[in-house]
Amino acid sequence: MSAEGLSTKDLSFEALTRAAMGKPGMGSAVPGADDAETLAYKVSLRRAVWRRRVLPAIGIAALLFGWWAIVVGLNVKPFIAPSPILVLQTLFEKRSVLLSNLIPTALEAAGGFFLGNLVAILMATVFVHNKTLNDIFFPVALMLNSIPVVAKAPVLVLLMGNGVEPKIAIAALVCFFPSLVNMVRGLNSPNPQALELMRVLSASKTEVFFRLRLFSSLPYLFSALRISASMAVIGAVVGEWIGATVGIGALIIQATFNFDSALLYSAIVMSACLSGSFFLVVALVERAVVKWQPEQVH
Repeated sequence: MSAEGLSTKDLSFEALTRAAMGKPGMGSAVPGADDAETLAYKVSLRRAVWRRRVLPAIGIAALLFGWWAIVVGLNVKPFIAPSPILVLQTLFEKRSVLLSNLIPTALEAAGGFFLGNLVAILMATVFVHNKTLNDIFFPVALMLNSIPVVAKAPVLVLLMGNGVEPKIAIAALVCFFPSLVNMVRGLNSPNPQALELMRVLSASKTEVFFRLRLFSSLPYLFSALRISASMAVIGAVVGEWIGATVGIGALIIQATFNFDSALLYSAIVMSACLSGSFFLVVALVERAVVKWQPEQVH
């Protein structure tokens, strides 16, 4: 079909990219080749899934064993470095204290994650459509990002008080820059031929954005969101270090001053689990949204 016989309503990002993706077994002229290729592809996918699940478990088990062996072999005192078994006991015995401090940190991290990424997406959209604003404010964003988070945290606490607001702001600032950079790159990543086709069809900037640029930017955006999912928890914890009575960050400070290393390590484990949970949620959302990307087989 020629370009003259199409309209922008007939186009979608999936339609523009479908021909370039291809699938195993399509277009084969040899009878039975499709089934063989499809079977080989499924076997490769199963092997990749096995590697993604089993090998990380082996790595974690090896890390725990090495930790236990060092503590026991060198007879390290518990107040210096507890064994994994002692940490597990503390996680169970003080689960109510850990969970009560985990909830505020999770809420602060989630609030910062959504706020920081929302502002980053909006600013990236403006930068892509206005080169002048991009040249003016992108260096400013880069300069703000270069300031260490432990230096920004006290300033925000002085400006916003000692409530949850500075913690959310710190988490948002930590999430903001990676998403801004990736979103700008993603919005500028559409195939030039697809952009030219949209221009030939007299598509408006709004149509180009929603039908092409936005979809092409999603893989870049989700890559940034995976980073932000972990960084948001770090930002919330750092904010709690500056001034807070509850939260994982406050619990880490209290355990450090009390030389309660088992509780300290337990709090660190809880923060790591929280970061991992955020990362997993982002990965699941990406799998549900970005369906046109072929699965990676290694």
